[in-house]
Amino acid sequence: QEVKIFRALILGELERGQSQFQALCFVTRLHRNEIIPSESMAKLRQKNPRTVRQAEEVRGLEHLSMDVAVNFSKAAQLSSHIHNVCAEAREAIYTREEDVKFWLEKGVDGSMFEVLPQGSDLPELQRCRLCPERWRPCLCSYSLSIEWYPCMLKYCKSRDAAGRLSSYKCGIRSCQKGYTFHYYVPQKQLCLWDEET
Repeated sequence: QEVKIFRALILGELERGQSQFQALCFVTRLHRNEIIPSESMAKLRQKNPRTVRQAEEVRGLEHLSMDVAVNFSKAAQLSSHIHNVCAEAREAIYTREEDVKFWLEKGVDGSMFEVLPQGSDLPELQRCRLCPERWRPCLCSYSLSIEWYPCMLKYCKSRDAAGRLSSYKCGIRSCQKGYTFHYYVPQKQLCLWDEET
């Protein structure tokens, strides 16, 4: 269904009344050419697999407004991976309305989605970092960076016996990308990291 899943595990701060960890899942549409096909990755063996890699290209920070909640028990039809990847984040799986529209056109059951309250619906809804009370609803932000991922194939040129130029796949180009997700939480207690940024 062209689905991209981000999972974040945030260690809890016991002295602030938080449990061991908090899990979040952000599900968005995977666009064509955003990542190289898995068949190509399987064919191109990586030399020195234990090397710590630096990305060749830094792609800009993307801000995503995650305004829809995804029902974990029904999400398997969107992607079979959600069941495994997001198991700890059952109550915290988010997506965007624009991605939901795309998936609904593909025939996905709309009952798995629930539109979350927005700032325009609730004028008193603040960003969590500005919210003074821990039990009030607010708009949370969570940032993550993918330091290295295979984003494009590299092509090299060679000449055949007749001198004609041809190109062939000869490697993988790597990218780095940052994301900031904005989403509704029913209480600030679920977004305590937002005060420190």
